[in-house]
Amino acid sequence: MSALLPLLVAAPAVTGFAGYFAREIRGQQPRPAATPTTPPPGRPRIEYFDVAELTSTDAKGYIRPVERYEVQPWGVYLARTVDRPRGRYEESWLLPGPAVRATIKHDRPGDHRSHDYVLDIVEFVQVGPKRWKATDYFLDIAVRRGRSATLRGAAELLAAHAAGHVDTATADRAFERAAAALDGLAANDHDVEQWLRSREITLTWM
Repeated sequence: MSALLPLLVAAPAVTGFAGYFAREIRGQQPRPAATPTTPPPGRPRIEYFDVAELTSTDAKGYIRPVERYEVQPWGVYLARTVDRPRGRYEESWLLPGPAVRATIKHDRPGDHRSHDYVLDIVEFVQVGPKRWKATDYFLDIAVRRGRSATLRGAAELLAAHAAGHVDTATADRAFERAAAALDGLAANDHDVEQWLRSREITLTWM
C-alpha cells in the first residue's frame, strides 16, 4: 500500500504512535495457509438500514427487524434484538464524521464481555431519503472505558487487499481512520463518549 506498506517494513525502527500502530498491524498479519481448509479472504461487509421500514439488510440479503431508529445531524441510532448465544440486544450509532459504528451489546444474564464498546471502522452514506448504506472494512476497536482500546481485524483487511477485494486507497483510508480513532480515545482517557463530545457528537442510549 502506498502509505502503509513502507511503514510495516520499517516498523521495528519507527518510534512513537506510528511505530506502535505499524508493529501492531505487522504482528497480526496472517501466516501462510497451513491447510487447504483456511478460509479465503473476505470481501467488505455491506449493510443497508431502512428507517421507514424499520429493517436492516445484510450482505447476504437477510432482512432483520429494527426496533428503533433515531436520526440526528451527526448520525443514525438503531436498537434491535439479536439471536445469538451470548447476546440479546444491541444498540449502535452509525457516525459518518469519524467513520465509525459505535455499538453496545447487552448480554444475557451470566455472560460478560471484556469490553464496553466496539467501534467498527465503516464508510456510511445516505443512499435514499430514509435509507443508509454502511461498508465495513474489517477493522474494529474494542474499548474498555477508562482503560484500553485494542485494534482488531488488521490481518483480515491486509488479506482482503492482497486478494484484490479492497483497493490500496480504501485500505489506507481505513487504517488512517482507525489510527485517528485510537488517537482520539487515547487523548480522552479511553472514553468513547468523551472523545465524540469533543467532536460535537452526543450519544444517547436506552
